[in-house]
Amino acid sequence: MKIADLKIEPEVFLAPMAGVSDYPYRQLVREMGVELIYTEMVSSKGYEYGNKRTAELIEFDKGENGKIAVQIFGEEPEFMARAAEGISTEYNIDIIDINMGCPARKIVKNGAGSALMKDPGLAFEIIKATVNSAEVPVTVKMRSGWDEDNINAVEIAKISEAAGAAAVAVHGRTRSQFYKGQADWDIIKNVVDSVKIPVIANGDIFSAKDAEEIFNETGCDGIMIGRAAQGYPWIFKEIIEFLNTGRLIDAPSNKEKIEMALRHLELAVDYYGEKHGIPIMRKHISWYLKGMPNAGVIKNKVNQLAKKDKLISFLSEYKKEL
Repeated sequence: MKIADLKIEPEVFLAPMAGVSDYPYRQLVREMGVELIYTEMVSSKGYEYGNKRTAELIEFDKGENGKIAVQIFGEEPEFMARAAEGISTEYNIDIIDINMGCPARKIVKNGAGSALMKDPGLAFEIIKATVNSAEVPVTVKMRSGWDEDNINAVEIAKISEAAGAAAVAVHGRTRSQFYKGQADWDIIKNVVDSVKIPVIANGDIFSAKDAEEIFNETGCDGIMIGRAAQGYPWIFKEIIEFLNTGRLIDAPSNKEKIEMALRHLELAVDYYGEKHGIPIMRKHISWYLKGMPNAGVIKNKVNQLAKKDKLISFLSEYKKEL
């Protein structure tokens, strides 16, 4: 597929996920054959005011192979425009993405994230200002709507296109659903049928066959994987292989999952340091352990360990038992 003049292949992307799609994890996903990866969401005001954490979210993108999209959020056009201009000028990125899909209360209470879908006029102003200021193509990630009485993804997609967005991504759930219930792929198809710019489908893609099905059902141009990638970077390799060849590759063994968790741990500690990296990795390790023998006991022990060497030793011993 093409986003503006950017040719992207394969059309399978890592979604922007706060606390998940950071630099260490992106390295693992890259190795699974993914070209376009989205960062965690970046506060436009945080960027404006030089917040250290905000800078950390973008800092190492310059060294990554493949294409990178930085997702920004905010509710004021001028801040979004300045962030888009600054980030796209300062960093070697490929896309600026506007967050209109985050359902978190701390984001929507200020009018950002999916709350923007309640104000199409403001959404247009933000997209237009961002497009006019960015040095790279601008995309928009949205939900199907705010709630079941306000399903307006088609309207917001049309507004995005009119404001100059180069593509839209649609999560087939409303804000009120958060991540519960079933994603409505019909809404995504309606968006595909309503705009000429590329549409990326998101929601309930948990397997290679799900990926094939959503392409067929919606006519989307690309797909974005979120929760299915938590603790399972192999999902990308499985999907890409199946879409290209029709072959279902074997899932990793439990030992291979622990080996990946250990590698992820090394990357995280190298990047964040032990004090910050170990707490971050606890949720990732919990995801890697899902479905394994005595997973609950192992998770509890992992949460008590604060040193990398002890964590490596403990997980390595557990791996021998698998």
